[in-house]
Amino acid sequence: MTVAVQPPAAVPAPATLTRSEKVATLTGVLLGLLLAGLDQTIVSTAGPAIQRDLRIPPSLYPWITTAYLVASTVMVPVYGKLSDTRGRKPVLLAAVALFLVGSVLCGLSPTTGALVAARAVQGLGAAGLFTTAFAVIADLFPPRERGRYTGLVGAIMGLSSVVGPLVGGFLTDRFGWHWVFFVNLPIGAVALWFIVTRMPRLGGAARGARPPLDLPGVLWLVLAVVPLLVALSLGRSGPEAAASGFGWGSPAILGMLATAAVAGALFFRRERVAPDPILDLRLFRNRTVAYGIAATFVLGAGFLSAVVFLPLFMVNVVGVSATRAGLTMTPLTLGMVTGSVLSGRLVARTGCYKPLMLGGLAILAVGFTLMAFTLSPTSSQLELTLKMVVVGLGIGPTLPLYTLAVQNAAPGREVGVVTAASTFTRSLGQVMGVALVGSVFAATLAGALARETGRVLAGVSPGARELLAQPTLTAVSAGAEETAGVSFDPARVRQQLSRAMAAGGDVLGATQGTPAPQPGAAPRPTTTPPTAAPGAIDERDRAEALGAVDRLSDAFKRAFTSAIGRLYMVGLVFVAAATLLTLRIPQLPLRRDHDGAPPPDLAH
Repeated sequence: MTVAVQPPAAVPAPATLTRSEKVATLTGVLLGLLLAGLDQTIVSTAGPAIQRDLRIPPSLYPWITTAYLVASTVMVPVYGKLSDTRGRKPVLLAAVALFLVGSVLCGLSPTTGALVAARAVQGLGAAGLFTTAFAVIADLFPPRERGRYTGLVGAIMGLSSVVGPLVGGFLTDRFGWHWVFFVNLPIGAVALWFIVTRMPRLGGAARGARPPLDLPGVLWLVLAVVPLLVALSLGRSGPEAAASGFGWGSPAILGMLATAAVAGALFFRRERVAPDPILDLRLFRNRTVAYGIAATFVLGAGFLSAVVFLPLFMVNVVGVSATRAGLTMTPLTLGMVTGSVLSGRLVARTGCYKPLMLGGLAILAVGFTLMAFTLSPTSSQLELTLKMVVVGLGIGPTLPLYTLAVQNAAPGREVGVVTAASTFTRSLGQVMGVALVGSVFAATLAGALARETGRVLAGVSPGARELLAQPTLTAVSAGAEETAGVSFDPARVRQQLSRAMAAGGDVLGATQGTPAPQPGAAPRPTTTPPTAAPGAIDERDRAEALGAVDRLSDAFKRAFTSAIGRLYMVGLVFVAAATLLTLRIPQLPLRRDHDGAPPPDLAH
C-alpha cells in the first residue's frame, strides 16, 4: 500500500476575502488567461500578412509558432514551483509583464529573427498565465466549490478561439499585422490593475523560509524539453522531409532527440536528490496524481489530433474557404465550452468527478467514432457541425476535471507544482500527438492518393494521361503551407490544360517519357523544349483529359476523407488509453476547506 505524500501545508487562502474580492481576483487572472488564448488565434490569422511583410522564407515561417510553443512549455514547471514558494501574485505579475513586453517587441519587429525572439519572450510569459490561473482558483475556492470556477477557464479559452480569428482578421485588414500584438496592451493593463490593486498574496512560504530554486534541475529541464519540442515541431516525413532536410532519420532530428533523452534522464536523477525539487517525484506515489497526469498527457495528444486537421477537410472536401474553415470550428468550440462549464457545475453539486470523467470520455468516443466511420466525400457542413458538437462536448470536461482531481489529491503546498505538471504534460502530449498523427496523416494520404488517382489515370488513354500529368501534379502540390502540402483545384487543372492545349505540344514535350505523377511530390520542372508542333494533340485526348478532371477531384476527396477518418481511428486509441487510466483513478471526497491536507489516497 502507498500513501499520499503530505508535506507541511501551504498558507491557506485568506479567510477574510469577501466574495467581491474573490471575483475581482478571479477577473484579473482570467483576463491574463484571455491574453494568452487570444494571442494564439489572432497571430495565426495574421500569419500570411506577417510573412509577406517581413519576407519570411518558408523554412523559417514555422519558427514564429515553434518559438512561442517551446518557451511556453518549458517554463510551466518552473512557474509552478515559483508560485508555490514565492506566491501567486508576484509570479502572475511577472508573467503578465513579460507577455506584454514580448507583445510590444513582436509589434515592433523589423526582421524575422527579431520576431522569433520576441515570440519566445511572449511564450515565457504565457507559461505563467496558464499555470497560475488554475493555482489561484485552487487558493480561492476549496475543491468542493472549485469545479464551477475551473469551468470558466475552458469558457475563456473557447471564447478566445472564436473571437481571435475575427479580431485578428479585422486588425490585420484595417490597421496592419502589428496591431494583433499591440491589442494585448489594453487588455494586459486592465489585468495588471486588477492583480495589483485587488489580488491578495496567495500561496508562498514565509520570506525567511523560502528554499532556493533548483537551478541544476531547471538547466536539465530546459536541455530536455527544448530539443524534444523543436525536433517534434520540425520533424517531417515523405516528400516534405527531403525538401526541409528535417526527416525523422536525419542527423539533426536524431541528435536533438538523443540530447533530450540524456538530459531528461539527468533531470529525473537530479529531482530524486534535490532538497527542494522543481517536480517532487514522490507525488507520483499518489495514485490520483500519477494516473490523472498520465491521462492528461494522452488526452492532450488526442485533442489536437482531432482538431488540427479538421479545417483541412472543410477546405479540401466540403469546399469552404480557408477563412470560413476557421469559423466553422465554432460548433466544436461551443461544445467544449458547454461541456467544460456543465461538468464543473455538476462536480460542485455532486462532489464526484470520476463518473463525469468517464461520461465525457464516452461522449468523446462516440464523436470520434462518428468522425472515423461516417465521414464521406459528400458530407455537408451541417453534418460536420453536429458531429463537431459531440466531439466538443466530450473534450470539454477533460480540462477542468483532471486538474481538479490532481489538485484535490495533492498536498496544499504542492498545488502549483501538480497544476504545472498537469499543464506541462498536456502541452507535451499535444506536440507529440500532432507529430505522430501528422505522420499517420501524411502516410495514409499519400497511399490513398496514389491508389485513387491511379485508378482514374489507368482508365484514360496514354495521351490523355500525359496531358493530365503536369497540371494534376502542379495542382496537387500547390498551397503547401495552407493545406499540409496537398490540395486539388479542378479549375486550376482545367486552366493549365487549356494553356497546354493552346500551346499544342508543350505538355507532351515536357512530360514525354516521364512516369505518371505521384500526388504530393514536388512539381517537376517543365523546361524541356516541346517536341510536337501546335495542333499535334489528338482531339479525343483533349476531351478525355478534360472529362477526367472531375473524376480526379472526386478521387482526391475520397483519399482525403480516408486519411481524416484514419486520424480519428488513432484518436479512438487515445480515448481508450485515457479511459483505462481514468478507471485507475480513485474517487476521493472533495475537500470543503483549504486545510492543505489531501484526502487519503490508498493504492494496492
